[in-house]
Amino acid sequence: MAETIYDVIVVGAGVEGCGTAYQLSKRGVRVLLLEQFPLPHGRGSSHGASRIIRKAYPQQIYTEMMNYSMEEWKRIEKETGVNIYKNTGFMSIGNLSDKNLQNYMNSMKMNNAPYEALTPEKFRERFPYLRFDDDIGAVHDLQGGILYADKCLQLLQKLYIKNGGVLKDAEKVEKILPGETVSIVTTKQTYTGRSLILCCGAWTGKILKNLDLELPLMPMKINVCYWSEKIPGAYSSRNNMCFSEDMKKSVCQPFHSYGLPSEEYPGLYKLCLHGGPEVDPEKRDATDSQWTISLLKVHVRKHFPGLIPEPSIVESCMYTVTPDDNFILDRHPKWKNIAIGAGFSGHGFKHAPAVGNILADLALGKQPEYDLSLFRISRFDRPQKSKL
Repeated sequence: MAETIYDVIVVGAGVEGCGTAYQLSKRGVRVLLLEQFPLPHGRGSSHGASRIIRKAYPQQIYTEMMNYSMEEWKRIEKETGVNIYKNTGFMSIGNLSDKNLQNYMNSMKMNNAPYEALTPEKFRERFPYLRFDDDIGAVHDLQGGILYADKCLQLLQKLYIKNGGVLKDAEKVEKILPGETVSIVTTKQTYTGRSLILCCGAWTGKILKNLDLELPLMPMKINVCYWSEKIPGAYSSRNNMCFSEDMKKSVCQPFHSYGLPSEEYPGLYKLCLHGGPEVDPEKRDATDSQWTISLLKVHVRKHFPGLIPEPSIVESCMYTVTPDDNFILDRHPKWKNIAIGAGFSGHGFKHAPAVGNILADLALGKQPEYDLSLFRISRFDRPQKSKL
């Protein structure tokens, strides 16, 4: 029997890989999606019940991409009849005079995304159970909210298979042989594709080294913390608050946290530090990250007086960050039939539909509709140290 040659092979069945495989399957191409772990699993960056979805970004390219991604998530929701999006609104908290928040508003305005600027007075009136300095306000993204992450991932996989896509899990990639066609050697067999897309999360750096490419990617362990309320419903129900903050005056410099009502554990509030220690993805559980919890305890005590400043539940996942916190969406410099989606830096989940379209275009030799300057490999003209 003749060997099957796939049009595109996608490695990594996290949300970016599944989103990419799904977009390819909609175009009618022959796709193989490979995953090293048995599905479902919690060893990467895409597991869990909830993620924040927002259009509020200081860089307009992300807001532009979110216009597409949000409509695509809603379309998937309508097609399947499964609720995956909850419109709670989203706040970016900070000083309204800061350039960063001004950029948020400019980006929203340029992309016709509805928002509201909350003056410090309005902010304190609407959120009396928060305690910030008198000069702190917020940009309120009216379409922001919660994505039900596990359901999103499951639906992408189901729709991909429904479209004729092939999914193989529990097959770790051992070797990639590039060329006019690309051969992928796994723990079980060898596959051949005309193009390859790598969406390997925290394992991307290790895989790329075997393809003569080193990128400044840093896998990072993130503690996902859930906090009990002193008064039931104060944070988890009232206003259903989703937020992020990049505070100049906090327990350390810099300090970036985010929070949302817990879909995993009703009655608890999900509040996390956007950062953590560098980690080997194979040894995540052995990496000490207690210092991030210690910082959060101080932060909660100072700014969230209605929460008990000791997490009730602590879980973990991984980010893979770039020095500038921007994605990598590009072709391999040497082998143009290998595309790379990496470095999603803790804010990539909601973008999976747009990312999938971009990577599909790159793998099929087409020009994506977005300006990808921010995501090019060429921006790393020399090795840089990762930072948030």
